[in-house]
Amino acid sequence: MSSAPASSPPRVPSDAPVPAPDITPSTALLAARWGLSHGLLRTVLASRARAGSADARLLRDPALQAEPWEHYRDLRAHRPFTEGPMGKVTAHHGVATAVLRSDDFGVADRDQVLPAPVLAGLRLIGPRRYAGVDTPPSMLVVDPPDHARYRRLVSRAFTAKAVAALRTRTEEITAELLDDLADAFAREGSVDLVRSYAALVPVTVIAEMLGVPPEMRATLLSWGDGAAASLDMGLPWRRYARAERALAAFDAWLRVHLRTLRDAPGDDLLSKLVQVADDDGSGLSEQELVATSMLILAAGFETTVNLISNGTVRLFEHTDQRARLAEDPSLWPNAVDEVLRHDSPVQRTARMARRDTEVEGVPVAQREIVVTVLGAANRDPAVFPDPDRFDVARPNAKEHVAFSSGIHYCLGAALARMEGEVALQALFTRFPDLAPAGDGVRRPTIILRGWETLPVRG
Repeated sequence: MSSAPASSPPRVPSDAPVPAPDITPSTALLAARWGLSHGLLRTVLASRARAGSADARLLRDPALQAEPWEHYRDLRAHRPFTEGPMGKVTAHHGVATAVLRSDDFGVADRDQVLPAPVLAGLRLIGPRRYAGVDTPPSMLVVDPPDHARYRRLVSRAFTAKAVAALRTRTEEITAELLDDLADAFAREGSVDLVRSYAALVPVTVIAEMLGVPPEMRATLLSWGDGAAASLDMGLPWRRYARAERALAAFDAWLRVHLRTLRDAPGDDLLSKLVQVADDDGSGLSEQELVATSMLILAAGFETTVNLISNGTVRLFEHTDQRARLAEDPSLWPNAVDEVLRHDSPVQRTARMARRDTEVEGVPVAQREIVVTVLGAANRDPAVFPDPDRFDVARPNAKEHVAFSSGIHYCLGAALARMEGEVALQALFTRFPDLAPAGDGVRRPTIILRGWETLPVRG
């Protein structure tokens, strides 16, 4: 996906309305926030890694992040938890599922692991003026009753029935994009599959669902690519600054777009959310509306880009499974779940104990953090025999926790599965000789796992 320089925020096309007021944070303000949060956490992670924390080492080492499977096996040697740099860590499917479904745990407030003087400094600086996917009121990081209220307002757009109705349009979109790929192969010999296909399928679908103008889609991808890093801990300065500027630009554009939909509503989800916010005092405040819209838009394509690119690489690496799908296309839905299990687009999520509790007899204190490593749980041999084997016909592939579990189970799971199935099946059917055309580049994110570039030839 395209990237804007770290020194400047992504630009809104010149023919789009200019957001006002300008809420782009100053470099000085960003530097102060970074130093008190990610900068401090980087120092802590480095210290814990030197002291022997295996998980701190993973959070610091891109090579280990690229191939974490042996590290995950080491984590599973400890049950139910091993000690991580900021709390407890589990790599067990059963433990992760129990924590994610338990009322004793809520979403983790990353800032609460910081010392009191640091929190005081952050309060002095003040909160963001713009919404983010990693801070309240984003649905991703709030508990009931707010979480239930937000989710109820948008859940109808992502039901199995609603997703089934979108399938035909998704097939049309993929067919058009594959025609473009064929032309690019003829002209250039090879293309970047992420930029030319894996990113464009989900962003086109979610943009149409939410009433986003076509000319904004490339900009949305750039903002989403930048903002994805905000989910990680201990970001380096340049990546943090880029993420924050992307979030600020995203917020500014969304506020103008939502005002446009208020004046001229369409038959899309964002128009309906605006109407709810206007007509119902129990609906969404302006900040809640922006945060919810941002999350739906970003989550609607970010993880699915990873699913499509990860699935492509897995099928490049396992030619026997690719041949099996060609012989029996009915296996494609299960193959998508096997991709989600074997190479999860979201590798980890954290919870915080709401009260003193215990898991498998081990005490967990109130406000203690528990990290559930989803990518490790999905290779737990207690649930998935021979877990490192990629098997598109695996009987229980769907038991993965790639979409999390409990009340925060991914709202767009059905949509992601459908898009992954349509996009991957159409790609390998149209181009049976599709092959790598050089080394891809992994995304530099930790929580979100995927590919930034993936050169292929047809």
